[in-house]
Amino acid sequence: MSTERWRIALITTVTPIAEVLTEALQQMGHEPVADISARRRRPVSASGDGFPELSDSSAPEGLDVMIARNRHSMEPLLRATRPDLAVCWGFSWRIPQAALDVPRLGVINCHPALLPRHRGPIPISWAFRDGDGQYGLTWHRMDANLDTGGILAQTTIPMEDDDFDYLALGPRMIGSAVGLLPRVLERVAAGDPGDAQSDEGASWAGFLGDDYATVDWSQSRRTIHDQARAWAFAGSGGPVVGPVAELNGERVRLARTALSDPGGGAIRVEAGDGPLWVVRSEPLD
Repeated sequence: MSTERWRIALITTVTPIAEVLTEALQQMGHEPVADISARRRRPVSASGDGFPELSDSSAPEGLDVMIARNRHSMEPLLRATRPDLAVCWGFSWRIPQAALDVPRLGVINCHPALLPRHRGPIPISWAFRDGDGQYGLTWHRMDANLDTGGILAQTTIPMEDDDFDYLALGPRMIGSAVGLLPRVLERVAAGDPGDAQSDEGASWAGFLGDDYATVDWSQSRRTIHDQARAWAFAGSGGPVVGPVAELNGERVRLARTALSDPGGGAIRVEAGDGPLWVVRSEPLD
């Protein structure tokens, strides 16, 4: 890797990612100078996501914290940080080309899928829906489209049966991503554009809809378990509520399931090929 010390701007709304990237980049001899986050439509509670919303009180020490009011304010905010490189991870807006053009070395992004498979906003949900059996992770260069830039490094991460939120999955995914970062920055230092993505095998991981919202108890228990997990990782960005099931004569949303009895009053249900346990559900009107 180049011994040049780079000024690096982070682009993320996720506090643990900002912390880990800051430490990793400092250890590699670079200078993280700022984090650009995004204004939310409503506050994000710690109880909902398991970590505090990134703000002046939660951001890593030594970083300027900038909250973009919209995507078009990102260019002047980036210019103010005078970055050599920007590193994006955990940011939901499409970044305008004018902002991507600010850092002289470009902008790189970490996407939780094996691109070009599962481009889009909720790739982890689609890994469950499509029965992948593993997660993907890709570092790539950013361009004006979503998740289509040149690939710099990729890896896979095993799925665990109890993966139901980022508190369980996050440490494994972050560890794998940071492990790839030295090679990624080597390619950036060399001016490598990355490996061009093919349209073959490309797919879109858009918000889940009505076609996946209803639980069919005649399906396999693994299929239903993965359906519940897909919705657990889908967030609240889509207009449809799911997965919805009939349980003991009530219409509920399955919030968490298990393939073996976890105790604690979980409800045993017979799926098409055996028992599944409903650990938590929410009644629907």
